[in-house]
Amino acid sequence: MTADRYDALVVGGGPAGLTAAIYLARYHRRVVVVDDGHSRAKWIPLSHNHAGFPEGIGGEDLLARMRKQAEQYGAVIVNDRLIALEGGDDVFVARGRDIAVTARAVLLATGVENRRPKMDAATHRDALASGLLRYCPVCDGYEASGQAIGVIGANRHGVAEALFLTTYSDDVTLLVYETMELNGTDRADLWRAGVKVNESPLEELEFGGRATARLRDGTACRFDTIYPALGSDSNHSLALQLGIELSDGRCILVDTKQRTSVAGVYAAGDIVMSLDQISVAMGHAAIAATALHNDLRDHDGNGPAS
Repeated sequence: MTADRYDALVVGGGPAGLTAAIYLARYHRRVVVVDDGHSRAKWIPLSHNHAGFPEGIGGEDLLARMRKQAEQYGAVIVNDRLIALEGGDDVFVARGRDIAVTARAVLLATGVENRRPKMDAATHRDALASGLLRYCPVCDGYEASGQAIGVIGANRHGVAEALFLTTYSDDVTLLVYETMELNGTDRADLWRAGVKVNESPLEELEFGGRATARLRDGTACRFDTIYPALGSDSNHSLALQLGIELSDGRCILVDTKQRTSVAGVYAAGDIVMSLDQISVAMGHAAIAATALHNDLRDHDGNGPAS
């Protein structure tokens, strides 16, 4: 696919990217969204944490509604993965496997990817659907209230997640994934909160009526749900190609209007360091899309008089 130059290229079709597309299309901007279909929102079996849906909404259903809304106002949505992005000064060129797109401005909403415990894709999908495996205690910790909860990852990130989950349950256990990285302060914090620690590394996970963590020493621990706390990897390869400044070597640094360090490039959602929540991503996108629109107006001499 090749096309005339768009006003805006949005990279990523998750909640941030689609919200930006809706806003930009309603600003009468020519906008194209390039999406590789791997938004983390697709993993959500049923969210009760998204305002406005008291009965809950599935991630795929939410994304389908947002795509329909964006297209209704004229946004073009293309399924592809961009592998190259270059340019600046009102002209950016992006190339994917099957497309080439030129745009005046770019909004990166490429997100992050959770690191998963070792298991095949079908088992992972089924465990998520049944609630035996969860990734976001902010999103769905409420659904685990009073349950036996396992947290995978004996490091500072795992400690923080285990402690947070004591908001919902007094039966929380920290499991070692590969190596034990707890210091004395970590152990003291866990002990005070009543979090148990299993010292033997995790060997494998099994999912049936409950989740079973089989440890290397032969122990089998059973839980109502398990949270992997193994961190995530940022999808920042396109940002690196443009020389965009990162806040921690991973996430994109932005100003209060979601502008990156490269003029004409904006970022929204989980690729920006913040609370990884759909509502936050959508807020980022509204700000970024509005700034992008106004910056183009200023560039064209249609903004406020200076």
